[in-house]
Amino acid sequence: MLQLDVTARVRSNFGKGAARSLRRAGRTPAVLYGPGAEPLILDLDSHSFTKSLLKIRRRNAVINLEVEGNEGVARRHVLVKELQVHPVQDSLIHADFYEIALDKPSVFAVPVKYEGKAIGVELGGELSTPVTAVNIEGLPLDIPDLITLNVTKLKLGKKLTCADMVIPGNVTLLEDLDTVCVAVVTATIIPDEEEEEEAAAAEGEDAAEGSEEAPAAE
Repeated sequence: MLQLDVTARVRSNFGKGAARSLRRAGRTPAVLYGPGAEPLILDLDSHSFTKSLLKIRRRNAVINLEVEGNEGVARRHVLVKELQVHPVQDSLIHADFYEIALDKPSVFAVPVKYEGKAIGVELGGELSTPVTAVNIEGLPLDIPDLITLNVTKLKLGKKLTCADMVIPGNVTLLEDLDTVCVAVVTATIIPDEEEEEEAAAAEGEDAAEGSEEAPAAE
């Protein structure tokens, strides 16, 4: 699993006003929590943290969090649990970190990446990808960043299941191996509204012509 170094500091000023002041100063308010520990109220440099998030790009990552406090610097191993982003400015509002132990197995949702262009798609089919992530259990640093499936050889009507995934031997896939991850299906053609109207009009004209040509009853 990807590892990143991030620095944060303990803060003692709370409330919405204090949080707004931090954001204006280029800092992001944050909280660190975990099993058996009191939550820590933190803040961190918004610019450097955003750069770190760009490296993650929706993958799992262990963050080595250097926490600066009154008693010195302490290193904590954490995951990004939640991010709050401004709906208009797209800037960070708040971050939640969850502390983990590197020597204890945990369950992670690992993204699935599909590579290549399927033969069946080249022939007019559509690629259906119902599975976008799978649950994997193992030590945090043994968990892969993502699982890759190559779909190049998939023909129309063919599929790949969880059994086709290459999983490292030191972790466990917690999914039914028969689960369909990706398949090439027949393309669904949705008729255009204008085409439907034209077809309906043509049918109406045909019906009208048929009634005009029909001989009168004697």
